[in-house]
Amino acid sequence: MRKSVSALLSLTMVLSACGGGGGGGSGSVVTPPATGGAPTPTPTVAGCTLRERQDWASTQLKEWYLFPETLPASLSPTPYATVSDYIDALTATARSQGRDRYFTYLTSIAEENAYYSSGSSAGFGFRLFTDTAAGKVFVAEAFEGTPALTAGIDRGAEIVAIGTSVANLRTVASILASEGAAGVTNAFGPSTAGTARVLRITDAAGTRDLTVAKADYTLTPVSSRYGAKVIDDGGRKVGYVNLRTFIDTADPALRAAFAQFKAAGITEVIVDLRYNGGGLVSIAQLMGDLLGANRATSDVFDYMVFRPEKAAENETRFFQPKTQSIAPTRLAFIGTGGTASASELVINAMIPYLHASSALIGTNTYGKPVGQIAIDRAACDDRLRVIAFATQNAARQGNYFNGLAGTVEASCRAGDDVAYPLGDPREASTKAALDFLAGRSCTAIASSGQTTLALRTSASARELLTPERPNTVQREVPGAF
Repeated sequence: MRKSVSALLSLTMVLSACGGGGGGGSGSVVTPPATGGAPTPTPTVAGCTLRERQDWASTQLKEWYLFPETLPASLSPTPYATVSDYIDALTATARSQGRDRYFTYLTSIAEENAYYSSGSSAGFGFRLFTDTAAGKVFVAEAFEGTPALTAGIDRGAEIVAIGTSVANLRTVASILASEGAAGVTNAFGPSTAGTARVLRITDAAGTRDLTVAKADYTLTPVSSRYGAKVIDDGGRKVGYVNLRTFIDTADPALRAAFAQFKAAGITEVIVDLRYNGGGLVSIAQLMGDLLGANRATSDVFDYMVFRPEKAAENETRFFQPKTQSIAPTRLAFIGTGGTASASELVINAMIPYLHASSALIGTNTYGKPVGQIAIDRAACDDRLRVIAFATQNAARQGNYFNGLAGTVEASCRAGDDVAYPLGDPREASTKAALDFLAGRSCTAIASSGQTTLALRTSASARELLTPERPNTVQREVPGAF
């Protein structure tokens, strides 16, 4: 989760994505404009040797880390070959407690700015998950204007084999068996434009070999194909909106979606966040506003709470209804283990107002009720993401490190059925959401321990494919390649 501010070292605050395995967490050349107070980190003299960067990272953690009691009293950086390794060592205790699941990390200023301003990244343009029981990899969705969709690869396709040529194709089953999910991510090659792979694809059209090259593309946060629409459920009009990621360009798309709902007189909405790993707090707040036509400007959307000695930076955000806002009577949020951070913030924010008329559909969410500030060291293109604040709803609920299943007042268990497009009334989670909105019965989601990026179905355990060290888009759009 990220809340944008500006300060001496280009500090921004965000509610960022989750990560699988060893990856995770998240969000100038110019950072997005401020929406609240601006913490002022201590200036640090620029210097880009390994030791200088490590010392700088340690200094920022000591000043801003939400869990300072977990930091080691002293830890020499000498044994650590990279800044990231040293940061991981400094945050190891909080990570062992389940409070910082690689949410604190070092990234590139330029890379992040490109993503958060426009969704810019390089890749094939699809989102993948592994079916561990079957030893297979499937496409969860493909993004518009990308090499994957242009080549005819879309939701439900299975990637059977990967190679740099037809002659050296390796089956995904053999890669998973010998190298695990990391072997599959490695087989796709680096995230640079021009990287080409031969992919053997099986889908409704049959099996074929396709040569696909990674390219720079701009992620559309609300799909032009299925991102926003009105579903006719036996004569009842239900709004459906699918948000892939919380970035700046989601603003006009969300406003347009809710203007459509408002014009149709819709009061029941499905908000599909099943793969949404988070992003900018400002966009999460906008979504809350669009769901808050009947909320007063004195109604709290969320509280942002820093550690006690940084309490002056705490902020209360109130609802700010927009001209496109609707007043929902029932909400169905579709979520999975890939639903994290800013997505969870929106779901949690609506609980005190709609109670059991707002439900989580699908599976338990990831569990990230904390957000990062970003401190820049421009000379080194270093951006340090530091877990620095917790988020709470109007009822001060916010300690959902084990996911939201134990916090929401209503839920319906459902699978993620890739046999149908997202938003199709026949798709399992969409169907369950329609059932909840109509008052039909369902089975509640069990609250359990911390989740991975898992998408549970009755047949097997699926997990969004995420590298150990994901890039920016892979943090915020889990499973993206």
